[in-house]
Amino acid sequence: MAATQGPSWAWRPVARDPLLARAFHSCTVLRGQLYVVGGLPCGGAHEPLGDAVTFDPAAGRTSRAGGSGGPRRSHHDAACVGGRWLCVVGGWDGSRRVAAVAALDAEHGVWEVWSAAPGNSPPAGLSSHTCTRLSDHELRVAGREGGTRTQRRYGSVYTLRVDPTARTYSYREEGCHTASRSGHCAALLRTGGSHPGHQLLLFGGCNSPEPEVAGHWGQDQIQEEPVVASGLIEKLSRLVGSEQGALQGPRGLRHHSCSVVGPFAVLFGGETLTRARDTVCNDLYIYDTRKPRRRWFHFPCADRRMKRVGHRTCLWDDQLYLVGGFSEDGKTASPDVYTLELTI
Repeated sequence: MAATQGPSWAWRPVARDPLLARAFHSCTVLRGQLYVVGGLPCGGAHEPLGDAVTFDPAAGRTSRAGGSGGPRRSHHDAACVGGRWLCVVGGWDGSRRVAAVAALDAEHGVWEVWSAAPGNSPPAGLSSHTCTRLSDHELRVAGREGGTRTQRRYGSVYTLRVDPTARTYSYREEGCHTASRSGHCAALLRTGGSHPGHQLLLFGGCNSPEPEVAGHWGQDQIQEEPVVASGLIEKLSRLVGSEQGALQGPRGLRHHSCSVVGPFAVLFGGETLTRARDTVCNDLYIYDTRKPRRRWFHFPCADRRMKRVGHRTCLWDDQLYLVGGFSEDGKTASPDVYTLELTI
């Protein structure tokens, strides 16, 4: 009698387009489409891309968006506000790290010029940071700030207020600091217990395997966007149920991807600071918050073709999409789109 196989996972290719070949870009869901902005076209490139490309998951079609006038950015982050604007925050513009905010109006398909509001206190410069949406008017930015010559030895946390009506933005530095991180990821996760709410956790970007809190909010303080993911949550539950898990996560991981899927933070790929060679990874890590003692689950991948760094994942309509990134050589950008396939 044949042995019963346990749960397994793999990335399944669903689309391919040269317009998507890039790394260190942003990828954000807005109006049912994946908006891919900026990034580097190949390893060694000094000039970031200044375009926006949309991928329609339902049609499997890629299109240009926003026309000319987009910001040249890599190592930036982006968040959608008001179900209409895509705010591109900070990044490398080819000559310096910037903290400026540019916005793409998805309704009219044009880039807009947003200006700093009175009282704005911006970082000296941002790259390889994170920007997390808290509401349609408030974002949380976390990462090591600094120019090309000087960077702080700790991570800064900023609240970024945006006003789409006035086309303005304003930074305010929070009193808390984090470990010096670069190339980390952020996950806004629900907390239970007697004081339910939300917690923003930072993963990777430094040698520590421990996640770090970059903000916490009480119940109803976060304006959540509805996401369909019940099927994927069930499959992830079964996948982690097949393993023991550990209390400690990966050490020294950076430029990986991270997506929140219900009670799970799903991390993939990146590069490790713990090895001198073979630094680009293709491992899947799942951080499970369902119990008070949160656990990590590690699922290695034997397919070296799926080694990725500087890529992005996005959750949409019960599917987790993987877009772009450099392959194992750190030079070749992937033009493919994948979905996470879980066999239970």
